[in-house]
Amino acid sequence: MSILESGPARAGLMSRVQGILMKPAAEWDVIDGEAATVPGLFTGYACILAAIPPIALVLQHLLFIHWTIIPIIVIAAVSYVASLVGVYLMGMIIDALAPSFDGQKNQVQAMKLAVYPYTAAWVAGALNIVPILGVLAIIAAFYGLYILYLGLPKLMKCPTEKTMGYFVVSIVVAIVVNAVIGMVIASITAMMMVGAIAGGAAAFGGFPH
Repeated sequence: MSILESGPARAGLMSRVQGILMKPAAEWDVIDGEAATVPGLFTGYACILAAIPPIALVLQHLLFIHWTIIPIIVIAAVSYVASLVGVYLMGMIIDALAPSFDGQKNQVQAMKLAVYPYTAAWVAGALNIVPILGVLAIIAAFYGLYILYLGLPKLMKCPTEKTMGYFVVSIVVAIVVNAVIGMVIASITAMMMVGAIAGGAAAFGGFPH
């Protein structure tokens, strides 16, 4: 059973967050030996932290941009689901590529590598509440890539000399996948904006002249 599967009280959600962000190499050694399941990794960790950026998005628009709230909630919900789908697909990619780089296929270990490096971006997503601080979330995402790089040879057992190739190919494939996901989110966002503008125009037109 994953140390997170029975909820944050078992292992300490904050302890894991601090460990993977502040001492990732040592934390990967701990994570490597943990029994886990894919559902446990998501319900006990990913689903919780992935909610931070969408909540921040809603607060940003309530405090600074003042869009109609319903479209923003829809966009945030779609972004939340899309981020979790992206994490799952990343895990599948890492697992599928393992033999090509003399690693060992292991879906659970691959999902650990997909879930935990996203911690940096998820936590930094809270900064999106203030639009000007959003760039820091991008920097955090790059740090997440470094965390992933450290974990690949430990969890997938690939040779050190092949880690960089494994890492680069995984990231390239993931970028393509996430680009598609991003296009879907962008399309939905555009439709929500058009709907909000149309709704505002209709409401304005209903006032007496």
